[in-house]
Amino acid sequence: MTKRSWIGGAAFAAVVALGLGSLVMERRAAAAAAQAPRFEVDPLWPKPLPNHWVIGSVIGVAVDGKDNVWIIHRPASLEKKEQYLTAKPAEATCCAPAPPVLEFNQAGDLVGSWGGPGQAPVWPASNHGIDVDHKGNVWIGGNGRGAQPAAMPKDESAMGAVGTVHDSMVLKFTQSGKFLMQIGKPNASKGSNDLENLRLPAKTLVDAKTNELYVADGYGNRRVIVFDADTGKYKRHWGAYGNRPDDKQLPPYNPQDPPSKQFRTPVHGVALANDGLLYVCDRTNDRVQAFKTDGTFVKETFIERNTLGDGSTFDVALSRDPQQKYLYVADGSNMKVHVLQRDTLEVLTTFGDGGRQPGQFYAVHSIATDSKGNIYTTETYRGQRVQKFIYRGLAAVTKKDQGVVWPRNNR
Repeated sequence: MTKRSWIGGAAFAAVVALGLGSLVMERRAAAAAAQAPRFEVDPLWPKPLPNHWVIGSVIGVAVDGKDNVWIIHRPASLEKKEQYLTAKPAEATCCAPAPPVLEFNQAGDLVGSWGGPGQAPVWPASNHGIDVDHKGNVWIGGNGRGAQPAAMPKDESAMGAVGTVHDSMVLKFTQSGKFLMQIGKPNASKGSNDLENLRLPAKTLVDAKTNELYVADGYGNRRVIVFDADTGKYKRHWGAYGNRPDDKQLPPYNPQDPPSKQFRTPVHGVALANDGLLYVCDRTNDRVQAFKTDGTFVKETFIERNTLGDGSTFDVALSRDPQQKYLYVADGSNMKVHVLQRDTLEVLTTFGDGGRQPGQFYAVHSIATDSKGNIYTTETYRGQRVQKFIYRGLAAVTKKDQGVVWPRNNR
């Protein structure tokens, strides 16, 4: 062997060793990295609606005990060209608003539809939020000021101004749409310490262990309020940090100020973990607060704290592993979903981006999970859709912002 060839061989061996060492280090780093759920958008879910139906702003999503997916939307948010079929005489062969409440199976087929004025003694002027409880009952709220549906505002957080409001109630139905109960009366709210009426309630959930109804109340009030889910009897209520809620006008949100001692409107989302922690979205304060079910404050976290306008914490859902290790926060202003470690409330990663294509968002509004761990999101304003994100297991967090989680080519 010549000296030159020996040197070349040694150099090659050194390069190989360096490469192997780098690979080992990368693998060790990946193993040591935080783990987080990984998702891919299903661009073919749900299937097209029948009857030339189209949906407007979708402002609620829930998953029932059979893993069927329920959404509620606002037909009044559709433009005239999206309703030509309803004109008299019809002005075109398409389209017509779908009924407000729609139910899909796991394959994306529409299997149920109902709702609208006449479905109950009083129907919300502006539908908002949907939940299907452990008994199969369907709950909805509303954030409409007047008796008639109105055009969508540019900033929903401004809907809870002073004065009487029509949507001061939540409604309870069977899954086929039979009216069961109403809590609160239109135009009757007396504020955040009224024990009988709500004020533009945003979202509900029922605790299967106690059969108690929790209401994020909401666009007009600044509280969480709890009722018996069968009788509607008042149980308790509280504001931010477990304080007694206060309706005094707050100054505009400033991320440099100390955290507000009161919720801002809207108090927009609630999710209850199996260990009894209740997570509440204080949307325009850019935070999620956690409470015991008696209203005792436990902890909080801020999400994209410099977000102004509509705020960052639109809705919250829990992962479906036994420990519910992760929280998912829908962020309608920054157009993404945040994945949080639940015990520390640390943001591990995000997915999504602004846009119209599958996996992108325009004002992602509501979020829910099914028993398989899949995520469902809805979009308000001109987003007007529901999307499914398939759970692909845990993976090391290699990117803080994943962007669009498009399906991988597995062939």
